Amino acid sequence: MGRRDQHGDGRGQEGGGHAVELRGVRRQYGRGAGAVHALRGIDLDLPHGTFTAVMGPSGSGKSTFLQCAAGLDRPTGGTVRVGGTDLTRMRENRLTALRRERLGFVFQAFNLLPSLTVEQNVSLPMRLAGRRPDPRRTARALAQVGLGAHAGRRPGQLSGGQQQRVAIARALVTGPDVVFADEPTGALDAGTAAEVLGLLRHAVDGLGTTLVMVTHDPVAASWADRVLFLADGALAGDLERPSAGQVAARMAALTGAARRTAAA
Repeated sequence: MGRRDQHGDGRGQEGGGHAVELRGVRRQYGRGAGAVHALRGIDLDLPHGTFTAVMGPSGSGKSTFLQCAAGLDRPTGGTVRVGGTDLTRMRENRLTALRRERLGFVFQAFNLLPSLTVEQNVSLPMRLAGRRPDPRRTARALAQVGLGAHAGRRPGQLSGGQQQRVAIARALVTGPDVVFADEPTGALDAGTAAEVLGLLRHAVDGLGTTLVMVTHDPVAASWADRVLFLADGALAGDLERPSAGQVAARMAALTGAARRTAAA
């Protein structure tokens, strides 16, 4: 699926700025000698309408990065802005409302409610935000992931790949500022993973979505515009539109360095 320089609706292009901005973001767990520094001063700008993959060795801070950038966890220091809004000092009830209305999430485990139909799962973010579900918007989101004919089914009647498509439709239905994906292909076979990644790529190229994806898979990362590498809680470089082989080589170097540091 080809990449396009111009996004479908130009969403997010007005007024400049970035979709996600991190300034000096630190996250520490515990205190004293036993403290764990999961993030060590991250400075980063992610432009609107781009697909960014985040990778790093085990314990590098990938999950913490995603949680802080998405407002799921509060940093110990620094600021996080999404769509120009500072999440760092926001009260919890306002932060919860912002996540429901302006952010989308896709997880490895799909996180669909088994008792609801596909259509009801997709419209759930609108209900949680206190808005009346828009059947046309829900139908459009399902059509975008190729599941328009499955609206009345329940998740248990679908394959894993189809369930992840439902999760993507649910993430897109509110027209979010940013979609955060945490290992979205981790539970899928290679062929199904490629289909899901193609849908995510199309959401960026065709809909102007901003996508941030944590992954351990170099093939998945190669679908991104840019791959960021974390090591020991700090940024350790990036690659622009790399091949899977280039990503794998960089990861091998970082993992080797982490092992040597641990053994020292």
